[in-house]
Amino acid sequence: MLPPSTSPRQPSSHHMDLPTPQSPDKSPATILLGKYELGRLLGSGSFAKVHVARSIETEQLMAVKIIDKKRTAKAGMEPMIIREIEAMRRLQHHPNVLKIHEVMATKTKIYLVMELAAGGEIYTKIRDSGRLKESEARRYFQQLVSALTFCHREGIAHRDVKPQNLLLDKEGNLKVSDFGLSALPEDRRSTGMLHTACGTPAYTAPEVIAHRDYDGAKADSWSCGVFLYVLLAGYVPFNDSHIVLMYRKIQGRDYKFPNWISKPARSIIYRLLDPNPATRMSIEAVTETKWFKKSLETSEFKPNVLESDERLGPLRGDTITAFDLISLSTEWDLSGLFERRKMKRTRFTARVSAEGVVEKAKAIGEKLGFRVKEKSDARFVALSKGRTTVVVEAVELVEGLVVAEMKVVEGVEEEEDESHWSEITVGLEEIVLAWHHDVSKKC
Repeated sequence: MLPPSTSPRQPSSHHMDLPTPQSPDKSPATILLGKYELGRLLGSGSFAKVHVARSIETEQLMAVKIIDKKRTAKAGMEPMIIREIEAMRRLQHHPNVLKIHEVMATKTKIYLVMELAAGGEIYTKIRDSGRLKESEARRYFQQLVSALTFCHREGIAHRDVKPQNLLLDKEGNLKVSDFGLSALPEDRRSTGMLHTACGTPAYTAPEVIAHRDYDGAKADSWSCGVFLYVLLAGYVPFNDSHIVLMYRKIQGRDYKFPNWISKPARSIIYRLLDPNPATRMSIEAVTETKWFKKSLETSEFKPNVLESDERLGPLRGDTITAFDLISLSTEWDLSGLFERRKMKRTRFTARVSAEGVVEKAKAIGEKLGFRVKEKSDARFVALSKGRTTVVVEAVELVEGLVVAEMKVVEGVEEEEDESHWSEITVGLEEIVLAWHHDVSKKC
């Protein structure tokens, strides 16, 4: 049997009906921040709900994940939210990674507007079918490996690969989702290893279960082995109802293959389910096998995806953080101000409110002779002097967690940039709790 799906999901049903004014038996549609018309509930969990939604501007159907700030704050979930947004944004150009369109926030909620995977979870497909034909299983596996290869080359390990986190679009293409447990490059120790135990036991590598330092990419390889087994067999190789017993079976490679699984597929699974991560097959090695290459469409396998997505803007050379998404979703759209070259930027947590950060930056700018430009209701201020414009924006991601970002959005001379930058950072020092990467992340 497969472990049940418990987290908020996109649906397996194709019915995506939205309430309309013409339906007298339905209540009026809810309009989200003037941009999206909310439809039916697709799934819910302890901290979030997922609704289908229609863009008022484009009529495009989306999925909106609505996160309750207070509940996530009490449970210490803020780092997971930030990690999920950052990972999805960095990986948005791969066709098999669920795309995130924008992030919006109010005092009580965070809204993640994402691509709608109308085909629902692959978990549901396996549960209803029992198992998949090898050709169909191979296609899904190829798409997963393509996405994970891209993730790993970007320095990101997913750490929670399982059928419940793998969705299907209306064409039946696989979409990797739920990056809340992912590990970003900055999460690694100086050794390059990870140390936090994450994931679902039935799909989790033994070194992770044992709370040892581990290679995130090799841990994902193990999960891929379990996933391929599940696709072909219809059930998991190791039952996690008894963790100690399961761990013993993992260490002893104590599992059996159904007779319908081909020898080449068995070989890949066996090498992926190696309890020793040092000798375990890597994702890259999988791509070199004949079984994997069979019927592989070159257009589908994209480990190096560099093309831009018109809906989400061009790929930029500098790192894009969760804060970029939030700033681009406010009334004041800064996207047109950014040049293609890498601009100076820093992020910090503040000991005052978001409004307090902006007021402080405004006061500093006025004192130092900057031209100050602000917009009501947008926690944003632009400070200009000479040919340099510095933007300071703050947002309360969750209750009690105020994150601000300062960046140069216009500047020609490096010396001038550096001088103005230093003046502002010195002035902000008294309200700063920690600069840039000092914001703690935990699993």
